[in-house]
Amino acid sequence: MMVGWCFILVLPLLVNSLPTPFLDCADLYSSGQTLSQVYTIYPAGTFDSPVQVYCDMGCNESQEKGRWMVIQRRMDGSVNFYRPWDRYKEGFGNKDGEYWLGLEWLHLITSKKKYELRVDMEDFEGGRAHAQYSSFSVGSQEEGYKLTVGGFTNGGAGDSLTYHSGQKFSTFDKDQDPGSSNCAKSYLGAFWYKSCHFANPNGVYKWGEDSLHKAIGVVWHHWKGYNYSLKTISMKIRPVETS
Repeated sequence: MMVGWCFILVLPLLVNSLPTPFLDCADLYSSGQTLSQVYTIYPAGTFDSPVQVYCDMGCNESQEKGRWMVIQRRMDGSVNFYRPWDRYKEGFGNKDGEYWLGLEWLHLITSKKKYELRVDMEDFEGGRAHAQYSSFSVGSQEEGYKLTVGGFTNGGAGDSLTYHSGQKFSTFDKDQDPGSSNCAKSYLGAFWYKSCHFANPNGVYKWGEDSLHKAIGVVWHHWKGYNYSLKTISMKIRPVETS
């Protein structure tokens, strides 16, 4: 009988000592991981679903305490972003450089907490701007990975994303935009197109101004217009702080 009672008393201690999977960069930051670098997270909440992601932990004023998880980044044109549906669903690229996290991961992550979004961008002349949104989520595959975004705050870039809220994600081989043409094919990208876009962050990486090929580049219309392709752009999310 004494052995049985010892087992019952010790078991809860063993269960409570098991590690908890980190769901995002904010969890990592809270655990003491404050360096900006690539980490492993577990969006499904179990250790059998590891995903690598770049965490921007910067604590300077512009980053507002950091803890950002980068979900998309363009910086040098080293990765081809004109890819089919299954690549955008699963994710691709180099987490130290250019990459797309993946629609399924975005859905899993944003279905567990409330998230905000920040979009940082830079032009080829050294100018920088950002746009911030107090709410960001991605629906399930059955919903077409529908984008919901709102609560815009201007950081000099203007609002090129609210127009896309409520739209399904489209690629050249899976047209889910409401327009008469396939916007992904027309503008050589993949995004939550409407008819068609004010933002095309997954477009062709080009060098600045190009009036011959309108709107196919890495575009944020309300900052630099349709004829300018940005040098860098990154989309990053973190949980909304609650009191």
